[in-house]
Amino acid sequence: MIKLVVPVVMAGLAWAAPSLAQSAGTSTAAEAEVRSVVNALFDGMRRADSSMVRPVFHAKARMITMDLRSERPARVEESVEGFIKSVGSPRTELYDEQLSNVKTLIDGSLASVWADYKFFRGTTLLHCGVDHFLLVKESGTWKIIELADTRRNCG
Repeated sequence: MIKLVVPVVMAGLAWAAPSLAQSAGTSTAAEAEVRSVVNALFDGMRRADSSMVRPVFHAKARMITMDLRSERPARVEESVEGFIKSVGSPRTELYDEQLSNVKTLIDGSLASVWADYKFFRGTTLLHCGVDHFLLVKESGTWKIIELADTRRNCG
C-alpha cells in the first residue's frame, strides 16, 4: 500500500531577496522562465510596486494561507486584487521574504514552485513556512494561478 501525503501550502507573500535561480543547482530554460515570474512578484513586493505584481497573476488566480501560529490553525483566503493593492501601499520598512530549498516541477503548461521561506519586516522575523506557486502557461506566458502558503512562528 502506498501512502500519499500532500501538504497544504499557502503564500507567505512577501519579498524574496535571493533569486530563485540561485536556489537550485542546474536548471532548464523552462525552470528559469517559471522562476522569473516568481522573482518578478518578489521584486515588485520589495519595491512596493503593484504595477510590477499585477501582470504575474492569472485573471482567475487565488491566494490561500494556512495560519498555523495558534492552537487552531486557520485557513485564510485573500483576493489577488486586495493583495496587489496592499503591495502598493506606502510603508517605511522593507518586506523581505527569503526563500530556501526551492523546487520547481514542470509538465507542459503546468508548473509548481515549492520553497521554504522566512518573512521579515525590516530586520524582524515575523513568520516562516512554505510557499507554493502553481503556474499555468497560456499564449506563451507563465502566470500564477494559485499562491498558497503556511505560516508558523519561527523565533
